[in-house]
Parts: sequence; C-alpha cells; structure tokens
Amino acid sequence: MTDTPPGFTGSPLDRLDNERENPAAYATHRADPRARLLRLDGLDPVTNDAGALAWVPLGEAPADAELALLGLIDGTPRFVALGQGARGSGHNAIFRLLDSLPAGEAGTYAAARSLVDWHARHGFCANCGVPTETMRAGWARRCPGCGAEHYPRTDPVVIMLAEHEADGDRRILLGRQPRFPAGRYSALAGFLEVGESLEEAVARELMEEAGVRATAVRYVTSQPWPFPSSLMMACIARVDSDAITLDTNELEDAMWVTRADVALSIAGDAAAPFIAPPRYAIAYTLLERWLAGA
Repeated sequence: MTDTPPGFTGSPLDRLDNERENPAAYATHRADPRARLLRLDGLDPVTNDAGALAWVPLGEAPADAELALLGLIDGTPRFVALGQGARGSGHNAIFRLLDSLPAGEAGTYAAARSLVDWHARHGFCANCGVPTETMRAGWARRCPGCGAEHYPRTDPVVIMLAEHEADGDRRILLGRQPRFPAGRYSALAGFLEVGESLEEAVARELMEEAGVRATAVRYVTSQPWPFPSSLMMACIARVDSDAITLDTNELEDAMWVTRADVALSIAGDAAAPFIAPPRYAIAYTLLERWLAGA
C-alpha cells in the first residue's frame, strides 16, 4: 500500500526567512527578470494547460499591488499579490482542483492562500485600531500608531481515530457530518483550546463528540490546512469502551470499522461500508497509517 504524504505538504519553496528583514534583498528579488507571480482568482488557485499552478511574469501584477515574497522555487523568486479579496468559489470547487495538482504544488498554494487571506483580515491593529502596514517581505504587518507587530497565526486542530481492541480485534471510530457527501465517514476533529495539550484536546473531543474515553494518545503526523490557516495534528487514541454517546450537534452518525473495512474503502471497493476521505485530507493519510500498523 502506498504511504500517502499528508496533503498540502512537500512544497519546494525556499521561504528565505533570513532575508525578510532585508529590504535590499527584497528589492533584488523583485527586480529579477525571472521573478514570477502566482495567479489566483480571489483565493482560488488558477492552473495552466498542464494542470499545474499558473505563474506569470511579475510585470503582470497590478501597478498598485503589494507583493509578498513567497520564496524561491528552482532559484526563481516567487511572489503573490496581496489585497486580492478574501473570497473563493467554495471548498468543493477548490478541492476538485487540488485533487489533480502535481505533488507539492498544493503546499505552495496553501502558503500563498493563507498569507493572502491573513492580510485581508488583518488590515487594522488589534491593539489600537490603526490601519497596519506590511513588513518582512509581506510576512507580517506593523502598526504605525502603537508600533505593534502582527504575524500570521496558525490555528491548531486535532484530528484522531479512536481505537478499541477486544479479543485481539482492533476497530476504529469514524463519524460523519451532514455536509459530507453521502456515504463518507472520516476521523473526528476539533480545535485545541487555550491552556490545553495535544493529548488533552484529543481526549476532550472524543468524549464530547462520541462519549468515548481515551486512555492513551499517540501522535502520527501533521498537515497545514489553509481554510483559512490551521495545522491539523493527526493522532490515534486508545479508548476503553466501544459504547458511543453521539453529540448530534457535531455528528450525524458514527460507526466502528475494522481493518478489512478500511482496506476496502482505501481501495475504492464498492463493497466498502463507507467512502474514504479524499487523498489530500490528512484523515486519508491517517487511515492508511493505521492500516499499516501505526
């Protein structure tokens, strides 16, 4: 079985963090005749005839556009225009496109999308309300009023499989939300709260959504999720009972599935009892890792 890397990872970007405080370095990259601008339609990716992200000469950027330096790819400076608006066509349309992007390109798009969206939503200082200005090559904002500096933030999210073993048989708990396509089930998930560890968040979410108590939590892998800017941290939690008490405000249904069930679903078999998450979702990677013995 293929070990699928988490979606939105593997970008070839060299982010040049050590140059972001250097205006001369930024100006040099911007003046480079090879420099390219990522085309976006609002927040949606635009692709070329080959189905890859579309890059155009930097000269095609609007004359008044602020440009964030994403970094280098193959030694070529890559920029994205800020102030493009914070609306996309909707997740379903984006996801259909992302599913066909070449490996690593979704990660580049994720960085650009989250950055553009963050700037669109943080034009004013949270400290004093004064309009802010870009700094650090587009990777931060500064308030000219009180001097506060603002940096893009990532919201941590736990996503987990509850695992129960009885008589040597291991099963995992999957749930579905009403917005899912018919037949699709996925791992449970939720945001970390302040003052909470990763393990504590996993245990709390499992208890809140399904009424199962975690006795041990193991970390598996992570994934950036740019809608708008989360970090999905995938875990597997051993639970002490398979009795489910469903929170119907969060989940429409939940069920325990076996390794054989997961194998059929990953293979796309019509006999599978559920439809697996899409490959770019970390829930898919988590199912694969569990099936492989993680």
